[in-house]
Amino acid sequence: MKRSNSSGSGGEPLPPGSTIGILGGGQLGRMTAMAAARLGYRVHVFTPEADGPCAQVAAAQTVAAYDDFAALSAFADAVDVVTLEFENVPLATADFLSQRRPFYPSPACLAVTQVRTAEKSEVNKLGFATARWAPVHSADALEHALAIIGGSAVLKTNRFGYDGKGQVKIGPGDDAAAAWASLKTDDAILEGFVDFVREISVVLVRGQNGLIEAYPAVENRHRDHILSETIVPAAISRSLAAEAERMAASIAGDMDYVGVLAVEMFETRDGRLLVNELAPRPHNSGHWTIEGSTTSQFEQLVRAICGLPLGSVDWRPSRMINLIGDDALSWQDYVADPAAHLHLYGKPEIRPGRKMGHVTWVLPAP
Repeated sequence: MKRSNSSGSGGEPLPPGSTIGILGGGQLGRMTAMAAARLGYRVHVFTPEADGPCAQVAAAQTVAAYDDFAALSAFADAVDVVTLEFENVPLATADFLSQRRPFYPSPACLAVTQVRTAEKSEVNKLGFATARWAPVHSADALEHALAIIGGSAVLKTNRFGYDGKGQVKIGPGDDAAAAWASLKTDDAILEGFVDFVREISVVLVRGQNGLIEAYPAVENRHRDHILSETIVPAAISRSLAAEAERMAASIAGDMDYVGVLAVEMFETRDGRLLVNELAPRPHNSGHWTIEGSTTSQFEQLVRAICGLPLGSVDWRPSRMINLIGDDALSWQDYVADPAAHLHLYGKPEIRPGRKMGHVTWVLPAP
């Protein structure tokens, strides 16, 4: 289709044939590119690593560092709208691109979600509970924060941590100075340890017009701090599920967020919800939506950033497992299972803790 002059910034939607720029070359970009292609869009991926999962299915790739502004300028000239599948791109990169092309979610949203203390402040400002927390910038400050928070706690880098990286648990009697030294940073956050029943998440999409569609709250189970299994829906009451969706929608609305946002929460033993983390992109706990919902989270991202109407989030009970490390060697078992939907990410090397793919089963309705 002929490309229009629309910028995709809230006016006419970007027509098929337009090019979506994606920062980050991993599996989230890969699945977004596949969803974009189904709607007739091209994807140009900007990534520091060549031949990653996204580049294998994209129309074009730029291999350059995120601070290569000459490459970023050429990338901006080649695309119509920019999004990301990797939230830890430098803010200077996001600011540079947002001055040249529509950029979703905005750099202002990234400034919140990249920094744990900013994220906690945003959530608490809205009246939603989190674990007790305190910023920590020195070993002495850590000792003071431990005395205030009490009990066991988790010390985390304030920026750029994921999948259990950049954090250490500290219990009564543990060597706090050693824990501080192990992080090798002067910018950290201490979070009180939460004794929870289950971890849940809500994945939603918010369009340029402010409309929101949310998938049901799901239950997430972890292995070695990495998501191992997602159960749809979470085994919680309808009222608690509705509260989780309300909280997630309020956070997205307050940030004037555009795109897919995941809000991770803990259900405490006394029936409350504590917000844990925000993810400003498609989320591992939303992979089931490819088969288990009318519209996947990846298609929703494309729809939101291109100014299209959001899709239906009608869903069916589902189960998703991650193939982590050597789990991927069992791919033939999943191919042989007629009920299994196997997704392999095209990563050439298996490493411990590396997400190699996932499998989804759509379950019979209860």
